[in-house]
Amino acid sequence: MTDSEQRTIVVTGATGLQGRAVTRHLLQEGWHVRGVTRNASSKQAQALAATGADMVQGDMEDAASLRPIFAGAYGVYSVQNPFLGGPEAEVRQGQNVASVAKESGIQHLVYASAGTGVKGSGIPSWETKLRVEEHMKALDLPLTILRPMAFMELMTDQKFFPALSTWHVMPMLMGASRKVAWLCTDDLGVIAAKVFAAPHQFVGKELALASDVQSLDQCRSIYREVMGKNPPRFPLPAWLFKRFGFVGKDLATMWQWLRTAAIDLDTAPARTIHPDAFTVRAWLGQQKAARSTPA
Repeated sequence: MTDSEQRTIVVTGATGLQGRAVTRHLLQEGWHVRGVTRNASSKQAQALAATGADMVQGDMEDAASLRPIFAGAYGVYSVQNPFLGGPEAEVRQGQNVASVAKESGIQHLVYASAGTGVKGSGIPSWETKLRVEEHMKALDLPLTILRPMAFMELMTDQKFFPALSTWHVMPMLMGASRKVAWLCTDDLGVIAAKVFAAPHQFVGKELALASDVQSLDQCRSIYREVMGKNPPRFPLPAWLFKRFGFVGKDLATMWQWLRTAAIDLDTAPARTIHPDAFTVRAWLGQQKAARSTPA
């Protein structure tokens, strides 16, 4: 193994929200990154390549396409998106990544999971991740599981349709006063890089990650104070939202479950690793500043 390979991390889903953040912070910490994407010529892939990532074409549905990408690498950051191919595709992809990581002698696999880590929630996108985790553990991989809580980007990122989902249907189904554990994806990237840098400390650990705890009512108030206006809101009946395919059904199930379920609201695990992680207020302030900065 060359010195470069000893410092190489493969990031699956590199052009996604999590993948971009993890790639950015790994590069900043001196790692060499192979970013896996289904389209290495896409605008997002080329933007990452310009920052120093080695963007390579691969498909997590095809284990054979992953083998040359994983060859000689030190670690893998594994993330799959259940909302693209559906829950069974997510399981296949996650298991393929784990199996090829085992074959390739990967020394540290960091898995981006979600939820509580306990079966029985009935939330498809959480239950699928537990199936992937079971496969990883059965392979006896050097594994760290990260469970980021609600991403702060849900409040602003247009791909999440915050006006109708986060700011309307979510409080209807979950309750606007229920506490929510938040983390921004940039801080997840920081934490992932720190985890890879200290395998002796993190291999074998499962970490629930949140940097702030605020209800949606509190987030709405903070948004108004920081942005100088109310967050966008588009009224939509919950029954109609549930008809938005797998995404609508999954999120609606999640929010209804969260209305009464006990969840981990401890910010200590994330802040112990990354003391400067954003609060909701600080993160919204950064978003406002970014919007007002000329391109």
